[in-house]
Amino acid sequence: MEKKECSSAEVDHSSPKDEFQELLQTLEHQTNWDGQRLVKYDGIWLLELLFRPILSAQKYFKAKDTDVILSTMPKSGTTWLKALTFSIANRSVFPIDRSPLLTSNPHKVVPALEFNLYWGKGEENPDPESFPDPRILSTHIPFEILPDSIRESDCRIIYISRNPLDVFISQRQFLLENKIAKDAVPLELDEAFDMFCRGITSYGPFWDHMLGYWNAHLKNPERVLFLKYEDLKGDILSNVKKIAEFMGFLFRRRKKNKVW
Repeated sequence: MEKKECSSAEVDHSSPKDEFQELLQTLEHQTNWDGQRLVKYDGIWLLELLFRPILSAQKYFKAKDTDVILSTMPKSGTTWLKALTFSIANRSVFPIDRSPLLTSNPHKVVPALEFNLYWGKGEENPDPESFPDPRILSTHIPFEILPDSIRESDCRIIYISRNPLDVFISQRQFLLENKIAKDAVPLELDEAFDMFCRGITSYGPFWDHMLGYWNAHLKNPERVLFLKYEDLKGDILSNVKKIAEFMGFLFRRRKKNKVW
């Protein structure tokens, strides 16, 4: 870890990029269902294009005790969780009819570590130190390889899990629609499902990803909240209250059938 205090916007990533590239060459690799290249890092399958952003986040992100980190397996309710937590944290800041969520995607108001904060180099990245507290940030990074500053601080982590079959189908549909690897021929459904079951999927294996956060929740439930997508869908009011209280926001129901 660098001794000098610096934000992601101030860091020159040219040297670390070379360091990460050297490490990248030593890793086992596979082709994902949609043709994208996966690499295996510490037992976890990662998209190669996300390898440098994830390791940059590991090395440079400095968590605050007031941070709220949202973590999910891709296609497990990320967008919904971002909208809920942003609304909870900002319900006294923005009138309902002026909420940024009316004009902006939840992914814009709740940035992701590997997709937004550390995707580029140096000044290309937003400076997380400039974000107002409490900062709400998201990631798909498994618990075991989260930045040390997240795991060792008193920040709060909210994880949402989802039925793995629904995760697989939603991921596959998303990848097919977006065609990130444009020239690749995607695998047939049964082949893709076999890979998913064997753990060969972005941020996989699925069960390891989920169990990492589940065990962290069991060890420290005051710091790690573990939610289930199906429970949230089945009882939104009780679960929104649980999320709000976990984040440190007082929950009041002003009128019948209204959340606040």
